[in-house]
Amino acid sequence: MKFTMSTILLATVVSSYANADIIPAQQASYDEFPNSTVHVEGIEERKAHHTIRSFKLVNNVVYAHKSDMDLHLTIIKPVLKESNGEESKTTRFPIVIYVQGSAWFKQNMGNEVTQLSRFADRGYIVALVEYRPSTVAPFPAQVEDAKSAIRFMIEHGEEYYGDPEKLVVWGDSSGGHTASMVGTTLDTRDFDTLEGEPIKLKAVIDYYGPTAIWKMNEEPSTYDHIQPNSPEGMLLGGKNVLNHIEAAKKTSPMTYISPSESMPPFLIVHGDKDRLVPFGQSVMLFDALKKNQHDVRMIKLHGGDHGGAPYWQDDVLDIVDNFIKATL
Repeated sequence: MKFTMSTILLATVVSSYANADIIPAQQASYDEFPNSTVHVEGIEERKAHHTIRSFKLVNNVVYAHKSDMDLHLTIIKPVLKESNGEESKTTRFPIVIYVQGSAWFKQNMGNEVTQLSRFADRGYIVALVEYRPSTVAPFPAQVEDAKSAIRFMIEHGEEYYGDPEKLVVWGDSSGGHTASMVGTTLDTRDFDTLEGEPIKLKAVIDYYGPTAIWKMNEEPSTYDHIQPNSPEGMLLGGKNVLNHIEAAKKTSPMTYISPSESMPPFLIVHGDKDRLVPFGQSVMLFDALKKNQHDVRMIKLHGGDHGGAPYWQDDVLDIVDNFIKATL
């Protein structure tokens, strides 16, 4: 009798089944069903990942009550389901604390939710922070609120599948300013109104945030940043910025930078055609961190304006994602 390779393979398959403890298919659970041992050289193997990741938006999570108002987090929470349909409760993700920009006025908390959901799909929990607007409480209220939100997520992060030891703060525009202020004042404990161990962050991402408000009119801008009713003037409590330079300097992250301070790595991203926050604002922060021997990287988006599509392209998000992963 002539045997072909297919005949031999079939015989091997039959033999394998004959020697296996056969469980009727109708009765076998996934865990009980045996893995096949049939093999020929050249087959490549990859592990089958059964977990399905989707996301749930958790709104109106109260993290503090200040100035007679509740302050909320909007949390983009991964929902993991195993092959049996049960929700996985063991995986923990890094936590990104995101401060939504608003010129320090009342925030539109939905501005970047869709973009940040795309970023969360890379394996993060994102908690968007509502801070007190400057019309309710001027500086340093916004930095205090961000630190309170971080402490809340340290305490409650695991409820949302977060890893409290892997914390990152990220913000855009005025939120970028707040994020930078948090990152440069961790050692000093300035603006930290709650008791506890010093906050430890893995990274700070600053998207086009102001850094020296008394210098913002020194570069081309479509806005006046000096008058009492300007966003910067309102940050100081409705004051002319140039008439209150010392108060303005307290709002600058550069004021708190020194070689002896411990600071997390910074990533700064800014467009060189920003019509609202001059590009030079980020250059000053980058220069100060670099001169004081701190870990900092800056990306200039050539032709980038104040926010919008360029900052949410995959190549830019790759930079942010890889930067965070390197710090973790």
